[in-house]
Amino acid sequence: MTKKPAKQENSCDENCTDNCETCPSAQPNAAPKGLPPKAKIDVKHVILVLSGKGGVGKSTVSVNLAFALANHGKMVGLLDLDFHGPNIPKMLGIEDQRPAVLANAIEPVHVTGNLGVISMAFLLPDTSSPVVWRGPMKMIAIQQFLAEVNWGALDYLVVDLPPGTGDEALTIAQLAPNVRGAVIVTTPQDVAVMDATKAAKFIEKLELPVIGVIENMSGMVCPHCGEIVNLFSVGGGKKAAEDLGVPFLGAIPLDPEMVKAGDEGRPYILRHADSPTWKAVDSVMERLVAEIESEPE
Repeated sequence: MTKKPAKQENSCDENCTDNCETCPSAQPNAAPKGLPPKAKIDVKHVILVLSGKGGVGKSTVSVNLAFALANHGKMVGLLDLDFHGPNIPKMLGIEDQRPAVLANAIEPVHVTGNLGVISMAFLLPDTSSPVVWRGPMKMIAIQQFLAEVNWGALDYLVVDLPPGTGDEALTIAQLAPNVRGAVIVTTPQDVAVMDATKAAKFIEKLELPVIGVIENMSGMVCPHCGEIVNLFSVGGGKKAAEDLGVPFLGAIPLDPEMVKAGDEGRPYILRHADSPTWKAVDSVMERLVAEIESEPE
């Protein structure tokens, strides 16, 4: 009597038919039970940008990071998953554009030759239209934004997530391939830092690395004298990074010119001026790109 080959331990489920090479649960990229498989898109690294609470400048970081990577000659996609407050198109000055559909695939809106954007804002009738969706609808939309968009061959896909650790963050982490890690954005005060720490712990539970922490609104540049005024406090983001044992990527002060840049639809990093905030943004983005491009441990 021919003896059946032994099953591979901890690789197959109870429905395995003894052919472990073809058993779906034994495949290295198999999705957890109940979830669709990983999206088949050609991307080397997916970068998540998130925060524990709203109003900390997460979308500003996403836009400037995408441009910083594109300026380094990388092919970059920017995916706006803040369905209820999609601000990325406004910050890039492309809010009036609409993605084309070619060969049953959605074409991203291209800001430059090597930077394409997809956002729910492109699909709404107008900027005041709310998105009233439960979790399952968000999952379907995220699947479509990943698999049904003609992203092309990307070096990086930067994902701007809504505040907190809800459906969008969990879904993209589970469905996107090659997730490199997450960037956590916070402001200096204790309440924001506490929520940012929760976001970092959430990423760790997903067994993904935290690429680094950015402290935004770290003081304000006085429009009269140019000195930094500490409106909130300073050092909260750096302390959080030290407590978490992750890189601190730097602090960015408030600057009316940064607000103006966002309203005018131009990334602040493209500004060539000798201001403390521009230097800070440029420095933070250079460190962030260096961390992203370094080999993960």
